[in-house]
Amino acid sequence: MKKVYFVCAVLLMLSLSLSAFAQNAQEEHLLGWWLFDSEKDEMGNWDDIALHGAELDDGQLVVETGKWAHALEYTGPDIEEKTLMSWVALDNLAATKGSALTLDKVSEDQFNAIVYAERQPNQWMSGSSWFHRTEDFPKAVNEKKEGEMIFLAFTYENDGGNYKVSGYRNGESLGSYTKGELKTWPTGDAEAIWGKRHTNGLGGPGELNAHIEESRIYGVALTQDEIQSLEIGTLSVDAQGKLATRWASLKAK
Repeated sequence: MKKVYFVCAVLLMLSLSLSAFAQNAQEEHLLGWWLFDSEKDEMGNWDDIALHGAELDDGQLVVETGKWAHALEYTGPDIEEKTLMSWVALDNLAATKGSALTLDKVSEDQFNAIVYAERQPNQWMSGSSWFHRTEDFPKAVNEKKEGEMIFLAFTYENDGGNYKVSGYRNGESLGSYTKGELKTWPTGDAEAIWGKRHTNGLGGPGELNAHIEESRIYGVALTQDEIQSLEIGTLSVDAQGKLATRWASLKAK
């Protein structure tokens, strides 16, 4: 009987260890991490968020029509392959062509973004400059509920010098396509944007009405298993000695 208890204990510890490992998948490639408790990037690779009418409210970034935010002065490594992700709740289904997270090159028109309803109403898509890296996801979902927190992750993987773009909504695949040659967002020439699709100085196209709970940029294309391990309510990532335990309090709200 003691042997059975021992084996069960070992299996439980192994399960917990694997779960923790999954939740911390690719942590070494985490280049930007915004919890929106403050203007700071938890990784220290981006300057503080500049709020252009957008507000930080109880650990969320609130963007509205004409109100957006961005973070400049990127000091991390050059970015080619990547994953963009945000936990976001739409406040208005009608607002169009804005972004829940954009990686933009400051010096020229070169961006990828988690864009809402630019080509198809009520659908999220991977926005890009002149649609060079954009197609409609084959299994796109029509958003029907305002105020529903969803988890979006778009991955950009090197596929023979072009991007294989994959989309995920709450860990479920929206499909993939390959389009557009590999691009670089270099150290000192990148910005993260929320609300606007992209910018030209202190303005740009696109509007989004939403509460954004958290955003991340990884310098690698995460797998679906890794993305599923980061579903809301299970997030536990240690970055620069900081452990994110805030999901317990979020679930209690």
